[in-house]
Amino acid sequence: MLLPLLALLLGFAAAVWFKGYVGPVEPVNAQYFAVGCVAGLDTLCGGIRSGLEGKFYTDVFVTGFLSNVLIAFGMAWLGDQIGVNLFLAAVLVMGGRIFTNLSLIRRLLLAKWQDSRDRQKRAAAETPTP
Repeated sequence: MLLPLLALLLGFAAAVWFKGYVGPVEPVNAQYFAVGCVAGLDTLCGGIRSGLEGKFYTDVFVTGFLSNVLIAFGMAWLGDQIGVNLFLAAVLVMGGRIFTNLSLIRRLLLAKWQDSRDRQKRAAAETPTP
């Protein structure tokens, strides 16, 4: 679970560091940049969720990120070539997955928090008082 958070922090630091060296995103490339960001967020949320579930594998995380980005870029490029805005399809699908993963992350965190509270209450009830 540490790798997705580390990747997010590294990406944020790189964006801040290179902000002065890289100009604004050209309108022609803006949708590709946006689709890449959404693909990254989708992978990050999926990685955090799988980490909380105890099913995180680094190779699945990295290959999932690369395949998400390549498929999303490919759909956006193909849509540009044929005159159909397939960029929206990619963003809608990944946006739905982001919201699903965020809701599952919230439920997993709440369940872990509730379990720790229950364990603390049981431990307090089992300790003898003088």
